[in-house]
Amino acid sequence: MGIQETSDAELGKARAVRWWVRGRRVGSIERAAKFIDDVGFALLFPAPRTVVPSLWDAVAGEDEEPFGAGMGTNEQRVWTWKDELPRRGLAWYGAYLGGRGSFLSPELLRALYPAAGDVGDHLLMDLSPTAHEIAEAVAAEPMPSATLRALIGDRGRYQRAITELQRSLLVTTAGVHDTGSGWPAALITLTCHQFDVGGRTDHALATGQFLDTMLATTAGELARAFRWPVAQARARLTEQVELGRATFDGTRYLSV
Repeated sequence: MGIQETSDAELGKARAVRWWVRGRRVGSIERAAKFIDDVGFALLFPAPRTVVPSLWDAVAGEDEEPFGAGMGTNEQRVWTWKDELPRRGLAWYGAYLGGRGSFLSPELLRALYPAAGDVGDHLLMDLSPTAHEIAEAVAAEPMPSATLRALIGDRGRYQRAITELQRSLLVTTAGVHDTGSGWPAALITLTCHQFDVGGRTDHALATGQFLDTMLATTAGELARAFRWPVAQARARLTEQVELGRATFDGTRYLSV
């Protein structure tokens, strides 16, 4: 889908259609997977400072706020799907876009995954000792988040490390473990165990998906989304212009 109008109002209308906010609602996990495959990347819930698609908006529409009346039907759906989609291999989930809970389609995940796709990927990355410890712990099998927190012994240190691993795309969830009381604990696993990744990094493909979904973007937005240097993001977007897949109006790159 291309966009010719660059006003904020026209862009907002076009994005509402592109991001499945308008039209038939997402009411099943199969349709949720199709949504993520289509847009490539999405937040679990919308965030004011991260303007990208969200699964919540595709499920509930543009006028319903999450948790406005507690845990309703739509909240229960998306909260369950955030663990079930990666368990089935339908979408990667973790703290990625803006540091918030995010989905990536399997295709975009392959294009962004930064390593060879084996259990030792973390050893080649500049990670904290705690992040390496968690990666080693889940190399054999998925482990409940509660068990990993106990292993690390400090909730804050665990949370920083697991976020670090998710931002590097090294771990994801693989369903849940029923603790017997309270909320089930997410099962944490290596991304390379749950998805077919490794050796197929393709930043041109990732840029094309980002532009196709955002319809209009800047190098800064692309850089923040995928944690690239701004110069790299600008070069990738310029390639899209040279290939005839985008135009540049002096401020934003527009999908054609």
